[in-house]
Amino acid sequence: MIAETAAVVGDPARATMLSALLDGRALTASELASPAVAGMIEGIVAVALEKRPPYRPLSREARALSAARICYDHLAGRLSVDLTDAFVAREYVVLEDGVAEITTAGTRFFTEFGIELPTRRATRGHYSRLCLDWTERRPHIAGAVGAAITRRCFDLGWMERMERSHAVIVTPLGRRGLQKTFGIEALKPADRTKRS
Repeated sequence: MIAETAAVVGDPARATMLSALLDGRALTASELASPAVAGMIEGIVAVALEKRPPYRPLSREARALSAARICYDHLAGRLSVDLTDAFVAREYVVLEDGVAEITTAGTRFFTEFGIELPTRRATRGHYSRLCLDWTERRPHIAGAVGAAITRRCFDLGWMERMERSHAVIVTPLGRRGLQKTFGIEALKPADRTKRS
């Protein structure tokens, strides 16, 4: 069973198509990019990165993807892990058993921040799950709540999509907003290219 599943995504053309579907945009084959498929691909990439020789420098695109990217419908990468840490530090969420439980203070904050939290019933068990980030090896918030946070950051103009990539760029407005609201120092695009 494992070999058959791996063979399906092991074909370079299929792997490229599945990877393209992870950013959550409306594509004709969007059924392929379910949360289960997205999680599988994230896991495969994590294993592939572990096997990467330590002396091989990351490309500019790989650094951008590591800093901030879209995974299916939510934010991933260093920025997402930093946001999750900020939510925990401010006691907006409590992480346990693969779930990010939103506290009363968190519900109040997210509402004031302009995020309309989805109802648990409408999300079919994917309300606010944790996703192990393949570049940071730490959890970030996924599920319907992760998607809502991501949409709000785009709506505020804090992030923009990179052309032909899953990576996102934090705008100057976003850097100021992330610093003021969460104490997060997001890198400028030029800074990202200098870090390995």
